[in-house]
Amino acid sequence: MPRPRCSFSCCSWASRLAEAALHRLAETVLAACRGKGFTLATAESCTGGMVAAALTDIPGSSDVVDRGFVTYSDAAKSALLGVPPALIAAHGAVSREVAEAMAAGAVQRAPVDLAVAITGIAGPGGGSAAKPVGLVWFASARRHGAVASESHVFPGDRAAVRLAATRRALELLLAAAAP
Repeated sequence: MPRPRCSFSCCSWASRLAEAALHRLAETVLAACRGKGFTLATAESCTGGMVAAALTDIPGSSDVVDRGFVTYSDAAKSALLGVPPALIAAHGAVSREVAEAMAAGAVQRAPVDLAVAITGIAGPGGGSAAKPVGLVWFASARRHGAVASESHVFPGDRAAVRLAATRRALELLLAAAAP
């Protein structure tokens, strides 16, 4: 099966540059966490484990990365991360409230210091006027700390949205490890 076309006009050099930049960012996250003695978990929906994969592509990452929760369905968000079904029903799976509950749930259910959560609409379908394709909610949580959240609407096709969300999640982990 042919690989989906990338968001960089399928230029192999551009794809390699993007991959190298993501790799460097993941290395920086791991180094920052090691410097503080932090471990982390990911709670991913629309990225389907891409953040955990970016981190674990780096040899030796097991001293920082404890686990990744891939919670694509609403039921998985509830069963694995403790997101209340009523919260999902009230706000939708792609919302600030659910992203924050995912991040908090990852920190509560794993022996980690940091977690990042990602939930969004990668497309091509599933969007609406209120929640367009490309909308991604993020949350980061620190054990014994506050949960921070933000959203972005990323342009491009499904692959581009997922790649941009992976990059932003790594940036948020880096920021959470910094203070």
